[in-house]
Amino acid sequence: MVFLTILCTSLTYSQDVSGTVSDASGPLPGASILVKGTTIGAQTDLDGKFTIRNVGANAVLVFSYIGLKAQEVSVAGKTSVKVILKEDSAELQEVIVVGYGTVKKKDATGAVDQIGAKDFDNVSSPSPAQLLRGKVAGVQVTQSSGEPGGGVSVRVRGNSSIRSGNGPLYVIDGVPMDGGNVSAGGGLTSNTGAQDLGTSSARNPLNFINQNDIESISVLKDASSTAIYGSRGANGVIVITTKKGKSKEPQLSYSSSVTFSKMSGNFGVMSPEQFVAAGGDDKGSRSYDWKDAILRNGFSMNHDLSFSKSTENSNTRVSLGASNTDGIVKNTGLDKYSATIYNSNDFFGGALKVEERVMYASLKDQTTLLSNSAGFIGSAIGTALYWNPTLPIYKADGTYNVVSNTYLNPVQLLNSYNDYTNTNKFLGSINTTWKINSKLKYTFLFGVESSTSARKVELLPTIEILNTAQAVVPGTGTDPNTNPAITKFGQAVINSQNKFNKTFEHTLNYNNDFSDNFNLDALVGYSYYDYTADGFQSSAIGFDKNQSNLIDNIEGGLQNEYRVSSFRNRTELQSYFARINATLYDKLIITATLRSDGSTKLGVNNKYDYFPSAGVAYKIVENKDGIVNDFKIRGNLGKTGNQEFAPNSAISRGAYGLNGSLNLDSNANADLKWETTKSYGVGADFEFFNNRLTGSVDYFQRDTKDLIFPVPAAATQPGPASPRFKNLPGNLINKGVEVALSYKVIEKEDFSWDVSGNASFLKNEMTNFAGFISTGGLNGQGLSGAYAQVITNDKPIYSYYMYEWRGYDSTGNSVYADAAGNDTGLGTAAKKLLDKQPLPKINVGFNTNFSYKNFDLGASFYGAYGHYIYNNTTNAYFFKGAFLGGRNVTQEAATSEQAQGDPNSPSTKYLEKGDFLRLGNLTFGYTVKGAILDRFKMSTARLYVNASNLFVITSYSGSDPEVDTDKTLNGVPSAGMEYLSYPRDKSVSVGLNVTF
Repeated sequence: MVFLTILCTSLTYSQDVSGTVSDASGPLPGASILVKGTTIGAQTDLDGKFTIRNVGANAVLVFSYIGLKAQEVSVAGKTSVKVILKEDSAELQEVIVVGYGTVKKKDATGAVDQIGAKDFDNVSSPSPAQLLRGKVAGVQVTQSSGEPGGGVSVRVRGNSSIRSGNGPLYVIDGVPMDGGNVSAGGGLTSNTGAQDLGTSSARNPLNFINQNDIESISVLKDASSTAIYGSRGANGVIVITTKKGKSKEPQLSYSSSVTFSKMSGNFGVMSPEQFVAAGGDDKGSRSYDWKDAILRNGFSMNHDLSFSKSTENSNTRVSLGASNTDGIVKNTGLDKYSATIYNSNDFFGGALKVEERVMYASLKDQTTLLSNSAGFIGSAIGTALYWNPTLPIYKADGTYNVVSNTYLNPVQLLNSYNDYTNTNKFLGSINTTWKINSKLKYTFLFGVESSTSARKVELLPTIEILNTAQAVVPGTGTDPNTNPAITKFGQAVINSQNKFNKTFEHTLNYNNDFSDNFNLDALVGYSYYDYTADGFQSSAIGFDKNQSNLIDNIEGGLQNEYRVSSFRNRTELQSYFARINATLYDKLIITATLRSDGSTKLGVNNKYDYFPSAGVAYKIVENKDGIVNDFKIRGNLGKTGNQEFAPNSAISRGAYGLNGSLNLDSNANADLKWETTKSYGVGADFEFFNNRLTGSVDYFQRDTKDLIFPVPAAATQPGPASPRFKNLPGNLINKGVEVALSYKVIEKEDFSWDVSGNASFLKNEMTNFAGFISTGGLNGQGLSGAYAQVITNDKPIYSYYMYEWRGYDSTGNSVYADAAGNDTGLGTAAKKLLDKQPLPKINVGFNTNFSYKNFDLGASFYGAYGHYIYNNTTNAYFFKGAFLGGRNVTQEAATSEQAQGDPNSPSTKYLEKGDFLRLGNLTFGYTVKGAILDRFKMSTARLYVNASNLFVITSYSGSDPEVDTDKTLNGVPSAGMEYLSYPRDKSVSVGLNVTF
């Protein structure tokens, strides 16, 4: 009787409960619902709906989803429940993308960090790499200039090579990129020995990616996580994953922003009034301002439209993007048009899944005469800086005011130069996964990366910059004593570059829980990569002065010198790899990886090498309440490689000269092998105070050997002696400490505040190295053949090497230190190897976010400390002799004690601390809620205002401390150099994001 009473009472107070589960983006399929204390539960369908039968009236339902915070809801007699899950504040529960798979951060044995779309949705950045700036410990991102689409330097845990590429490997949706430039580089140079106009760098290779298509960016930093990429993992790996569809209901999203920008910083040259007051040559005018001559207010517009839809067996997302940017320097800008498609289909009940991805972008670059290696007249910025500010740009009749072919009119130069680059980029892949059984699956990936780029440059013959005299007309045999000199006007160059890369990968994955205390996840795979590149260049000097379109008639002209060259390279890489992850008692995690790579870049005797690694992690505390919630320690060691050196370095290469003779460019080396990096590290991940404080601490050390470098060698074939690429003895030691912390200060329903920060402390040094390699080439008047940096033993790479400047003597001549440290003149001065380096010793980042009801506010800071910048701009342009010669300089240079004839030699006079802290972004947003969404059939809507680069705190006197002009010398990179850099801007953006 008692049993029947209990049963009837239970049935009376039991009910069916249904409802929906969603997140900020909409309905959430696959969410789990469990009746607390029982095994009764359900999962949501593709519309986020669920139903659970016979639920007690006082039961508690637990809602959960990977990456989102679990939520408990009391039934309290309700039959319908609507739940919105929020992001999990417990960082260690986050699922992160690693090489060939995913893993919860709490289960990772390596140093891996990830940022998601929520970290950069409202920040406009021209390159995905810049989204990492200040966000990830140990990652330094430096934009070489403020030019739209300009190059970006990314360093993960510092530099690991002296000559080969130091940038990380980029993997986009499982396809490894080839690592080279996408757009054609180059520019104008005099190929007749005239005044060198210099060259400019190629565009950023990641410009083709639409920021709004990115779901997450993972940074793999240590051997445990990067060794799976073997010979390409020495500099870290950045894995970019693009978005998929999330909702069964068709979802249309639109985002738009407009940005207004102006120059940040100043070069410090004098105004007309200051110029005259300092004693400059007064030409009578007061109207010139160098900024007005070549600068303008920048403007850009961005539009993105995406459509997504998913069903039980398919998932589709299509997006279109368009952005137009006018740079702050006149005649510069970047237009980008992109399209992406993602589609997946399940077959045979989910046993077979096929995913297709297509990414296409068309980029149109315009730039002006911005050079990193010009002489003192070969740059639009340099010309504008030195122009006498009391001299008008135009004469009374409206024509240009022309002084001479070594004192150029900046506006005339700007308007006489045209430089356009059109690049088309395609990235496509097919990923097929076959679930052989519940424990075993096979995946095949085929990827294609293709790009075509053409750069067309011309300097019109109306400006006399080349002025190259030639006494003999080629091919005439005319006596130079009777033939008058010929002046050639105008120059044109066409550069074309094409790339076609293929990726084939086969992987087999086995995952099995052998017991409650032992899980094994094993992976074996085979990869084949085929990278081809070809291109040509045609150039001409000497056109009729009446010609106005040189590019379309490059082979013509009355006094033409026309040259054509071409190239074709191919690199193949074959790899075998395996990885085992073993978890014991849900506490101890062991990872072991082995990869074997073979490359056609290497010598025939060293085609293959092996790259092993091992990592271990132990969860001391896991999922506990109270002060210590999670605490994990980990360690790793391994070996990785660096293949980012030029193709064909191991074989003999020759070229025919103009006289028909064969010249050998490089000798063969059958023993050339990888640069290899052995590394180890230890770290800890933790969460304290009920998951409000999250952080990690890491120590690492990397040792790179077999450094690849060209050294002189006797020629073995016709032609002069040529270099040969060899593996030099020596070690590049790079070590450091990384710290990252994140704290939820306030976490309430209507109000939240969180702060996060990171810092990395880096040190590098060359050891066991007998060489003395120069780099950091300087340009400008009186600086031919000069350099500022060297690589040598027991010093950080790129250490500064120059005269130590002590001031001026009584006659205004510079005083330097001699070998004994005494004051002396330039003739007996001694260059010194300084204990100063261009690479920052400390990198920091700080971020904070507030939200109150519908409003949110976020700010991000980043900075670098402990390094020095060499100001080649000041060295080349701002000295007393230039001012007394009629050129504009800074007020400091014009009023200095320096004598007119004192040489502007490279010295510590131009070496400055580069420490800075910058407010990178400040964002204020408003999220629309309530009836207005229903009225306009919207599911989400947000308005925001974003300000970038509002201020920077620094003592550096140049235009900006965050600079990295490429001053490569003899193929050896530089760091920390400034020379006529495109000015950085400060900007304000207004944007809108809506979803229907």
